[in-house]
Amino acid sequence: MGGSIKQAQTEAPRVVGAPNGEPVKTAVVVPCHNEERRLDVHAFRALLSTRSDLAFLMVNDGSDDGTMAMLEDLRRSRPEAFQIIDLPQNRGKAEAVRRGISESAHWSPRYVAFWDADLATPLEAIPLFEEVLDDHPQVDLVMGSRVKLLGRSVVRSELRHYLGRVFATVASMTLRLGVYDTQCGAKMFRYSDQVREIFHEPFLARWIFDVEILARMIRQGGPQCVEASVYELPLLHWKQVEGSKLRATDFARALLDLYRIRRRYLRVSP
Repeated sequence: MGGSIKQAQTEAPRVVGAPNGEPVKTAVVVPCHNEERRLDVHAFRALLSTRSDLAFLMVNDGSDDGTMAMLEDLRRSRPEAFQIIDLPQNRGKAEAVRRGISESAHWSPRYVAFWDADLATPLEAIPLFEEVLDDHPQVDLVMGSRVKLLGRSVVRSELRHYLGRVFATVASMTLRLGVYDTQCGAKMFRYSDQVREIFHEPFLARWIFDVEILARMIRQGGPQCVEASVYELPLLHWKQVEGSKLRATDFARALLDLYRIRRRYLRVSP
C-alpha cells in the first residue's frame, strides 16, 4: 500500500500540447476536477477571440467525469492557446496549480496566473490584473479581493461570507499582514525566479495554499517586502457558483493548516 501511494505521488503528469514559439503576455493556469457541468468553454473561446497573447494551461486533476473530453475539445479549437496537464490521480487544487505554474515556464510568459474553473471571477477581469502589473513595476502579485462595495457585484451566501471573514481575520493575524481576502481564486504573478521558487516544492495545504504562498513570500523577503509587492484588487464582479467542493469539515482543517504553515515558515514555536 505504501509503495503504491508513493508511486502515485511521484507519477509524472501527461502533457497534451506545447507552446508554438510565439510569445505570450500571460499564462493562466486553470485547475479542473470534475468540472463537466460547470466549465464554460464558450467564455474561454470568447476571450481568445480578442486576445492572441494569452495561453491557458488546463490542469485535469484526476477527474472521473467528462472533464478531460471537454478540455481536449477546447484545445483542438485553439491548439496554439491551450495546453492540458493531465494528472492521473486527484491531487488537490494546490498541487494542480503548482504543476501548472511549473509547466508555464515553457511559454516564457511575462505574467502567470491561476483562475478557478467555475469562473466565479470572470475571465474579463484578466486585463485588470495585467494593468496593475503593467502600471506598478514594484508589484509582483495581484490578488483578487471580494469586497462588497457600492457599484460592484459580489454575490455570496451569508454563511460563506461570514466564515470567510473569520478565516481571513485569522489568516491575517497568522501572517501579520493586513490582507483582506487570501482565498479568492484569481491571482496573477509577475513571472520571475522568485515565483518559480515559491511553486517549486509541494504545499502543506491542499486548500489554503494561498496563505502558504504569502508565507513563502515572507520567508523570501520579509513582511515589509510582501506589503510592498502584493496588491489586492477589489473585483468588479464575483459570483458564488453552485457545486463547490468545500465541506463543513474543511473550515476546521483550514485552521489546522494555518497552524502548520505558521510553524513551518514563520518560525513560531508551539
